[in-house]
Amino acid sequence: MPKTEQNTPMNAIDRLGLRVSAMIQGPMAQLNRRVKIFQLDTDPDYAWQAILELLQETDGLKLERHEDGTVTVSWDAATDGDARIEGEEGDLMRVEVNSAVAPF
Repeated sequence: MPKTEQNTPMNAIDRLGLRVSAMIQGPMAQLNRRVKIFQLDTDPDYAWQAILELLQETDGLKLERHEDGTVTVSWDAATDGDARIEGEEGDLMRVEVNSAVAPF
């Protein structure tokens, strides 16, 4: 019988990293080139600090810490034409995004 890989549980830093990454990659965040991230009650302090350190070390990102504990992550467009709104169809917008890798 073939062996199957067992799923290893994700640690707190990995879980938080996936959540923050999803927030950063959201369509509105990408269009505005900024997103406000926050620590949940279930996120350990060490995981939050590790993610903030990783973001702080990433070239092209700016972090703005707020009194309420949230952090605004912002970045500048890398080149002309990274994101362009091509047209509108009702409430939906089609956006062309350059295939260049985001700095995060």
